Order: sequence, then structure tokens, then C-alpha cells
Amino acid sequence: MSAQTPEVRSTEQLREKWMKPEVITGSEILLRSLLLEGVECVFGYPGGAVLYIYDAMYGFEDFKHVLTRHEQGAIHAADGYARASGKVGVCIATSGPGATNLVTGIATAYMDSVPMVVITGNVATTLIGTDAFQEADITGITMPITKHSYLVRDVEDLPRVIHEAFHIASTGRKGPVLIDIPKDVSAAKALFQPGESVHLRGYNPRTVPNRMQLDKLCRAIEDAERPMILAGGGVIYSGAHEALYEFVNRTQIPITTTLLGLGAFPSGHDLWTGMPGMHGTYTSNNAIQQSDLLINIGARFDDRVTGNLNGFAPNAKIVHIDIDPAEIGKNVPTDIPIVGDVKTVLEMINPDVPAAARADAWRDQIRKWKAEYPYKYNDSNEVLKPQWVIEMLNETTEGEAIVTTDVGQHQMWAAQYYKFNQPRSWITSGGLGTMGFGFPSAIGAQMAHPDRLVISINGDGGMQMCSQELAICAINNIPVKIVVINNQVLGMVRQWQELIYDNRYSHIDLAGSPDFVKLAEAYGVKGLRATTKEEARRAWAEALETPGPVLIDFVVEKGENVYPMVTQGSTIDQMLMGDA
Repeated sequence: MSAQTPEVRSTEQLREKWMKPEVITGSEILLRSLLLEGVECVFGYPGGAVLYIYDAMYGFEDFKHVLTRHEQGAIHAADGYARASGKVGVCIATSGPGATNLVTGIATAYMDSVPMVVITGNVATTLIGTDAFQEADITGITMPITKHSYLVRDVEDLPRVIHEAFHIASTGRKGPVLIDIPKDVSAAKALFQPGESVHLRGYNPRTVPNRMQLDKLCRAIEDAERPMILAGGGVIYSGAHEALYEFVNRTQIPITTTLLGLGAFPSGHDLWTGMPGMHGTYTSNNAIQQSDLLINIGARFDDRVTGNLNGFAPNAKIVHIDIDPAEIGKNVPTDIPIVGDVKTVLEMINPDVPAAARADAWRDQIRKWKAEYPYKYNDSNEVLKPQWVIEMLNETTEGEAIVTTDVGQHQMWAAQYYKFNQPRSWITSGGLGTMGFGFPSAIGAQMAHPDRLVISINGDGGMQMCSQELAICAINNIPVKIVVINNQVLGMVRQWQELIYDNRYSHIDLAGSPDFVKLAEAYGVKGLRATTKEEARRAWAEALETPGPVLIDFVVEKGENVYPMVTQGSTIDQMLMGDA
């Protein structure tokens, strides 16, 4: 206890210093307010409209900022930090092109309900609306993809706005909030008075469910013969993984976890059936389709999960637990709607929830499917198979790494073959499917957990979209292990063109891509390459033994496909299983 006392006092002394009422600039107010919100690291890129803010950072040792090489790198890194830590991610960019370069990252966070505060500069208030140099209406541009946004016109509003932004971003259904600060506001002075309370008329997320709805769910479980749980990212975002584990063990209901729900429930559990949907397991998809009770916990019935809605879970009574009432009934008609925070809902129902006593035959069927229809692929000792690479990563790390991915075939193989046992270990762009997300999000995840192994799995296409952030890893010695699944092609597009567009391969050849080993070395990062299993094992072992960042270029089979696959317009039990 005594050993921790100096650190605690130091933090208290710092907070006292930051909260000191002084007449300071808007830029200094911003930095102090961020520190008081518990912000540990900000990712950003300076420019004219935020120069006062960056000037305030000069010599401010308490404030940590990471200079990325592109605004998109900054916002994806902040996103990865938020997903890995559970805290609010923060990034800063200048006006005009700096702000618009954040748009894809804002949409990525919005679609996946990631808490972020995005700070942009703008031209002076006297120039707004005049088409001034590097002016853009970023609050208007991002209105459909933010939870809320502010254009701050008075420096005295800054402390309140910042405090409200963090509250909105991190409560209810989480999401990005944008704060646009004109240059004259960041330069103006005011008496700093930290935001202390939040009073937002019309914003009062409902966290506690209706007790009558919980009773209906209990009765439905008692009556069900083929119950199934569909758990999503909301379980992770609400910190409900332990409550979910208790719920499953009490009810003995089989469970499938969505792409964003991976890690919400341990993959080694007997009742876990894997991922559902377009590239989900045979067991999960058939279990959903044949269930008579489907309990959705914190998922949004995304089209990649449901397939053809007209034939989705045709015989099931649908229960939907979600903190966002707008999601309930939006895609799939709901019989028992339960609005509330997932953790709160499960903790309230767990003491009384009954076991699914009539589902013994159903559980036997689930186990039979799992044994007969695992993920399969045709392995080879001649060429390197991407699935084998993911299996090797899983075996050597025992599923304990934080894994981030880009978007494409490698993303699906990672979801299929890496087995997650704890939440916030899987970071991927689910809703928007953003190429370029994987590598910078790993930087943010590593900043959030400097002592954990972070693996960034990328395709050779997505890796080139934010490869400039290799500089950040080298300069700051951020020890991300960067995996490139290199099949020299836009793999998922090629797969669709093969299976759906009659082998008409249009503009997918990535010939002319850089030598990724040389590219890494050019930035000062160790680069390795593997084309065989022996080389792969040796390169990966060297990467794990290296204390800093390493890029490994795994050259894999070009024509490999992701299976199972549900084509668009099909129901999720109509799966292409592949040759294996």
C-alpha cells in the first residue's frame, strides 16, 4: 500500500494543478479538460487551424500526443485504443482536408459503436461560411455518422462542451462525438472552470430493463426445446462478459458470437458454436435456423449475420436485448423486446433465470454438428495456406494476444481460426468494413496495453493504405507484430468474382505492390518473409523474440477461398462449404 501512495498523491497533485482556476487560452482549456477526463494519449496531425492548440502542447509534459503520418492513421489508432481499453479514444486534426480525412474513421467508429471524441480545428468564426482557405463544414459533413457534434463559438463553452462530449460518447449506445473549434476560439482567453455535471435535455439512455420483460424471457426459456443465444459487440462494450458466462452456464443454452462479439464468450466452452453468418460455422447457422427461441444479446441483426431476412430463423420466438431501442425490431420482428444495458439486464435476470430443461436433445444435436462440421481447408506442404498461418499464430500465442485485422479474406480467416478467450482482444472493422484500419488500430491497441502482445493481421491491399504509420512504430518503438497475408490480389473481391461473377476477374491484380520487407526496413522496422511452413515458423519465432516492431510477409496461396460462404440472397443455412 505504501509503495502506491506516492503515485496516488502525484496523480492527485496533477489533477489539482489541472483544475486550478486561471485565465487561460481556449487551447490550454482543451488540453486541461482532456487530462481531467482521464485521457492518456491523443493521436493527431497539426495544421493551420489548430496551431494554437499544438502551441499549447509545447513543453506541456503532462499531455501525451502521438504524431501519426496521416489523419486516417490518427483516427484508426484512436479507435483501436478505445476498443482495446474500453476508454474514450481521442484524435485531433486541422480544418478542411485534415478534418475530411477523418470521415472514414468516424464512420467506422459510428457503425461499430466505439466511444470517441474527435477534435477538429476550423477557420475563425468571422470567416465561417465564406469559403475561406481550408474551410469545410465538418459538423454538417459528419452529421449522419456522429452521435453528436459541437461547433464551439464561445471559449467559455469549451469546458462544458468537452465534458458533455465524453459523457455522450461513453454512455448509452457508445459512439463518436465531434468538437469543431474555430481558430479564434482556441486563441481566446477565459477563466477555466472544469465541467462538473451534465444536464442534457432529451438524452437519458435507458439502462434498467422492464422487469415484466425479463419474466417473459424466463418463461420462454422454460418452454423452449431448441433455444439459441446470439451475442454481439454490445456484450463487450458494456463489460458484460462475466454476466453472459453465468447466464449461459445457468441456462445451458448454446451460444454463437458475432464478428464483433468474438471474445465475449470463451471459445473453448462446450456450448460455444463459433461465429454465425456469411462466413460462420455450419453449426451456428443451422442452429439459428432451426431454433425455436433466439435470444439476441447486444447484436444488431446485421445483414451479414441474417442473410435473407425472409428466411431468417423462421420458427423462432425472437428476444432482443439492446441499449438502443432503435435497433429493436429494425431488421427482425421482435417478440420480447428488452431495452437496457446488457450487463444490467443479465445481472438482473441471472439470479432467477431457469435452465433450458427441455433442450437436452438439442444440445446433443449441437455437439454432433460441431464434431462433424468444423472449419476445414485443404492443407499443403508445397504452398503456404493462409488458414495454417492463422492457426500457427493461435497455437504459439495460446489465443492470448490482442489481434487487429484489416478487411478481407484474412479478416475472416482470423475470425475463424484464432480462438479468443477474453474480451477486447479482437479489433476489426465490422459494420463499415474499412480497409486501412488494421495496422493503425494495432498501434492504438498497443498504446493502451504496452505489456501485451499485439498482432496486426493485414492483407497486402489494406496494408498499403496506411503503411506510412510504420514510421510511428519505429520512432516510438511500438512493438506491434505486423502480419501481411500476401496473396498478390484483392482476395475477397477475387473470391466473389470467381463464385458469383463467373470468373470475370476485373481489376484485382495487386502486381506492382512493394516488397513489404524492404518497405518495413525503409522505415526502420525489421522485415521478414516466409513462403513455406518451415520459414513461417522460423520467422514468427524471430518476431516474437524481437522486442520492437516486426513485419512478417507471409506469401500465401493466391486462389484460396474463405469457406463456408453464404451468398447474397440466400438464407444462412444455404452455405457453400468448399472442396474440404
